[in-house]
Amino acid sequence: MANPRGHPKVLVLLPLLLVLLGLPPQTHGYLEDRDPVYLEAKVGSYVILNCPVDFPKNDPIPYVLHWNKDNKPVFTLYDGVLNSYETFLGRVTLLNNDLVYGKASLNLTSIRESDNGWYECKVIFPNRVPNKRNNGTWFHISVLGGTLLKIPPVNSTVLEGDPAFFKCLAQNPETMFIDWFKDNVSLLEMYDLVRRSTFGPDGSLMISPTQMSDLGFYKCVVRNHFNDTQDATAFLNVQYKAKVIYAPKEVYLPFGEPAVLDCHFRSNPPLTNLRWEKDGFLFDPYNVQGVFYKRNGSIYFEKVDDAHAGRYACTPYNELGTDGSSPIINVIVQKPPYFILKPKLLYVTKIGSTVEMHCDARDRDGTHVPQITWIKKDGSMLPHGRYQINGGNLTLEEIAESDRGIYACQATNEAATISADAEIMIENVSPRAPYNLTGNSSDTAITLRWAPGYIRQYLEYIIWYRPTDGIEWRTFKVSNKHMLEATITNLQPAKEYEFMVLCQDNYGDGMFSKAFRYFTKPREFEQPETFQDTLLQFNQIGSPLNLTIEKRNSHFEAHWQPPELGLDQLRYYILRWWIEPQHKLHGSVTTPEISHTFEDLDEDELYTFQVFAMSTTNYTSGSNEVEVYVYPYKKVKAMTVSGVLILLICLAVICMLLYMKRNRMKKLREAENVKI
Repeated sequence: MANPRGHPKVLVLLPLLLVLLGLPPQTHGYLEDRDPVYLEAKVGSYVILNCPVDFPKNDPIPYVLHWNKDNKPVFTLYDGVLNSYETFLGRVTLLNNDLVYGKASLNLTSIRESDNGWYECKVIFPNRVPNKRNNGTWFHISVLGGTLLKIPPVNSTVLEGDPAFFKCLAQNPETMFIDWFKDNVSLLEMYDLVRRSTFGPDGSLMISPTQMSDLGFYKCVVRNHFNDTQDATAFLNVQYKAKVIYAPKEVYLPFGEPAVLDCHFRSNPPLTNLRWEKDGFLFDPYNVQGVFYKRNGSIYFEKVDDAHAGRYACTPYNELGTDGSSPIINVIVQKPPYFILKPKLLYVTKIGSTVEMHCDARDRDGTHVPQITWIKKDGSMLPHGRYQINGGNLTLEEIAESDRGIYACQATNEAATISADAEIMIENVSPRAPYNLTGNSSDTAITLRWAPGYIRQYLEYIIWYRPTDGIEWRTFKVSNKHMLEATITNLQPAKEYEFMVLCQDNYGDGMFSKAFRYFTKPREFEQPETFQDTLLQFNQIGSPLNLTIEKRNSHFEAHWQPPELGLDQLRYYILRWWIEPQHKLHGSVTTPEISHTFEDLDEDELYTFQVFAMSTTNYTSGSNEVEVYVYPYKKVKAMTVSGVLILLICLAVICMLLYMKRNRMKKLREAENVKI
């Protein structure tokens, strides 16, 4: 066998020959056990080159990162300095803080045809011998052919006022057309932006000068004579100094109530500081009792008083600085209104009669009359032509069935709005049932929505449902009384169900809605031809078995057994618990385990527990329900300890009294002996 050292030309030409054959170059003694990774990408898309770093003994130490393409540098990281080369500027991002990919991984965006080829990731430890370990690998990117785009646009960051440039080069500029869009809207429809834009003969786009409103996604669409299209998108990030965009001349704050004073600003990069001034001096909420900063820089007054009035100004800052302070905001403290006459809570009337509801309010100074308005709480309008508002009084004439419901008298001044409710009930007219039922479904659930028949302070809704071919009705109680929708789960795919909504008040009176029918969706299969058994298409996951709740030391534990049917389709379990008898959902947790520990159960409460199995096809199946009463151990313990302490105190007092009585008797005897 010939000595390879005697043929240097062969050694030089060997890597080139491997590249031409589509094989990764070989590096002796380095990564010889790691296979290359083959990737495909379209022009304008992106690829992630995942390159883990294997630190010696898993202890991070300084390293140098090299990324090469066809033996030419693409990206380097040395001593914290990042460098991108040539055509890769602005298109390469290091993913060293990502939890999914390795610390030497790259995100290569805006793929071009010239990106086709072999890429090498190489990690070197300069302070260690040997300086290489099993780090890095080879990647081959194949840029898919048949594209219209040759060079797509690249993400760009500019300062406001500077020009922004996007390159978009077609394969054949003479026979292809290029259109530009911003946030999926044609630039030709945006007059201000197109007035500041210049379109180059090669399809490029330049915006000058840029404004902060230009921030967004810009899409280049290439179209040929056959009306085939291809597009690529790039993001324009316009940075500017933090600036105030709006400041009211006057702001009224309600005396004795909490309030917020906002500074309306925009900032890119994000806000780093916001300074407030009051009456020309720095205003620091940290030094003022009852005044706090909110996360967005606004001032929160816990309880407004006269000392909070004044002339305020805010100045926002970011990494680039500030565009200046806001105009002066004159803060006026005004006392909110109060009712001197409220409407009755309930007005009972008949159809065709007249109802007059009285309402009046004053400001706290007792002189100014606030603005008084009336609204209907269900959002509908007051009956046209049949109502009059005189001062604060509302008069409804020729009462109709549609007039029943809850009305609100609202008193408003510059500081606050207060409200008082009144309900109109009509004799011999039963409450209207829920109506206008609509639905939306998945393969195992149906979401039902409805409009309320009437609005009262205390109403609850119960859903009655069953399969249309079934006999037995099931019920579902809506836990939130203000919700007008509910989702019924554990249904069968491709099956029709019948629903009715029952609305009840405090006395249990109510009416059913009209019956409503709706289908669940059929289950979708990506490859139905692979199913040999037709019954397997309707295979569903079974219910978890034998749910138990046990008391262990200071907490409760839930245990259950996995379902017997469809265990291979199990995604996770959903454990829910409700407070009874309100049947109010108290908590929910997802877990892949068959047990769970409860740390937050309230004492002296009755709970209902149920666990559901969720399949990979989003089918859920519930277990048996278990009721558990949480004994008030802490309360009883506290009462016991208190009782023992009280008993000990009483015993101590009795002993002290007996001791004092004994000393007194002893002194009396001694005194009698002295007299004798």
